[in-house]
Amino acid sequence: MRKSLGIAIATCSCPQCREGRLFPVSQFSYRKLTSVNKTCEVCGANLIPEPGFYDGAMYISYAFSVALVITSLVAVTVLVEKPELWMYLSTVIVLNFSLVPAMLRYSKTLYQYAVGKLKYREG
Repeated sequence: MRKSLGIAIATCSCPQCREGRLFPVSQFSYRKLTSVNKTCEVCGANLIPEPGFYDGAMYISYAFSVALVITSLVAVTVLVEKPELWMYLSTVIVLNFSLVPAMLRYSKTLYQYAVGKLKYREG
């Protein structure tokens, strides 16, 4: 069964076969936040082509964080009549802390798909 590019990215699948998992733990786990599988368990593709490969994903993660902060600040401003500083700070801190695993995971996934040399091969 052919998996679309969007579904493969959303499920953090291997870019080469779109079946294997990029990460060894669940998306909702705070364990091993930075761990990526060395190879795909389905096709054997090398998911870490060089040491420090995923360091570039920091830029994508930073963009996610900035978007989250801006969105949450606008939401608090629109939803609360007279927001106070603690409302802004607590909203940003809670959202950032709870979404860190997803932001790190998707930044690495997008980086692998954008910069990695693995191309999709239909099985």
